Amino acid sequence: MTLGNKIAWDDTVLPFQLDRSDIRGRVARLDGVLDGVLKQHAYPPQVEALVAEMALLTSLIGQTIKLRWKLSLQVQSNGPVRMIATDYFGPEKEGEPARIRAYASYDEDRLTDGSPFDQVGSGYFAIMIDQGKGMAPYQGITPLAGGSIKACAEAYFAQSEQLATRFALRFGKSQEPGSPETWRAGGIMLQHMPKASIGATEEGGSGEDGLLAVSDILDGDEEENWNRANILLDSVEDLEMIGPSVTPTQLLLRLFHEEAPRVFDSQPVKFGCTCSEDRVRQSLSIYSAKDIEKMTTPEGWVTADCQFCGAHYSLDPKTVGFEAEEAKGD
Repeated sequence: MTLGNKIAWDDTVLPFQLDRSDIRGRVARLDGVLDGVLKQHAYPPQVEALVAEMALLTSLIGQTIKLRWKLSLQVQSNGPVRMIATDYFGPEKEGEPARIRAYASYDEDRLTDGSPFDQVGSGYFAIMIDQGKGMAPYQGITPLAGGSIKACAEAYFAQSEQLATRFALRFGKSQEPGSPETWRAGGIMLQHMPKASIGATEEGGSGEDGLLAVSDILDGDEEENWNRANILLDSVEDLEMIGPSVTPTQLLLRLFHEEAPRVFDSQPVKFGCTCSEDRVRQSLSIYSAKDIEKMTTPEGWVTADCQFCGAHYSLDPKTVGFEAEEAKGD
């Protein structure tokens, strides 16, 4: 395989549909995106794995929503990893890439030798959609449960959207001969086409903590089709997901050729952050001169760091805050 072929489908999300099963899905391959996200921080391995999983989920979920602006995923917990936050910014113009950014906050001295998901305790998984000015934002949450972040995302769609959803994810570091070690990830998302709910009841569902499960949402032929597609997905191999030899279309044909897969235009994605000096100034515009003085460093600057990309901003305190803006107007 040539380098040109590899570039053609790395850092892309490919939508598809299984016509026989009434199931839609996405295949994601991430390479430079994950490197862009993770190289900003020296995360311990457990935290790195959690951020990689969230970034991969974000790429798959973000492409299913026709966004004017931003989709955010967030984990909040009382465990060693207190928060994981990711953002997916939809393409600004047709043909342009979507942008993904992510970061985690954690207490290093509380991390254990357990699995990555063991580093999050009780808390919640949230999906937030911001469609921009003039549109009401949306937020949905579900408890942290199921042993992985992807299981939390599956529970969210069952509970909040009443959509049967399945994620298969692979991610980790790899190295090709003569090249530096890099992060690679591959994922597949399956989702039953939207339908009227048949299983939502006030008593809750049959899943963990009373959450809705697939069996509460689908029945009859729909459940049989869903189970068959998931059995086929279970046969996927690691190298098919993240290796350099199998393209997403080849993978779909190998897994689902009897389900009549149909693919659509792929969406490129890249690491990208929206922070800027103007945004920092805007966030400080609510503070008085007295408040700004308390934020000023001994060196005489107001500083701010972007948690997502690591950008550092140093501003003259006389030029920020609502009183400074009024003085400009005079």
